[in-house]
Amino acid sequence: MRSATTPLDLLVPAPEHLPADPAETRLAALYDEGTGSGARLRANFVSTVDGGAWGPDHLSGSINDDADWRVFRVLRAAADVVLVGAGTARHEGYTALERPESLRAAGDRPLELALVSRSGRVPQQLADGDRPPLVLTGEAGARTASRMVPAARVLTVASAHDPDEVDLRAGLAALADRGLRRVLCEGGPTLLAALLADDLVDELCVTTSPCLVGPGPSRIVAASPAGAPGEAPAPAGIPATPPTPARLAHLLHAPSTGTLVARWLLR
Repeated sequence: MRSATTPLDLLVPAPEHLPADPAETRLAALYDEGTGSGARLRANFVSTVDGGAWGPDHLSGSINDDADWRVFRVLRAAADVVLVGAGTARHEGYTALERPESLRAAGDRPLELALVSRSGRVPQQLADGDRPPLVLTGEAGARTASRMVPAARVLTVASAHDPDEVDLRAGLAALADRGLRRVLCEGGPTLLAALLADDLVDELCVTTSPCLVGPGPSRIVAASPAGAPGEAPAPAGIPATPPTPARLAHLLHAPSTGTLVARWLLR
């Protein structure tokens, strides 16, 4: 069980100590997105010092810690919807989401979960739950998803180039039409890569865990689920895209562990 009591030090833009706070007033202010009416997408990922997105058990939970947990709770409390790939939801064991009890930044509205799935297959633990997720999918996937969750929870956002592919920009617009404008993407690396390629990410929050895991795991951005169980590795020699500027909004440090938590603004 993670604890939200780890003290943090703000290093950038100006030194400040952030002791444990059940209401997380100061930490929430640091991650405040303002009062604009437009949709915003924030991604939150954890990485090891050598760039791994998960640990030996193929789960991100094995490389995060209590410092990351403090920020994780604040980001969820501020979101309208958490966006994840269906494979990530299945592998990480996602269930229906609840806001942290002491944090009510987004009011009492339930925190929604939205899955991106080309196939439309929904992890059984979510399909059988009392609050099934929203499913962003293409035309073929919509037929499958509608057999697993109520049809009203299926958002058919087909790509103009391939009706079975998911148009992520249209998907975010469909979420916004439901009033879900503050989107928090939690994974996986393939979904983050697609969102970045479509220029849909407003900010990227990255926790750097003070450990190394070797060359097996994917980075937090991956062209395919390289290193994931049962998946073929990504082809070697994938070219890099032109560098995208990122501006450091703030940097937090956990003095007890050395964990670093950065918020990067992409626009």
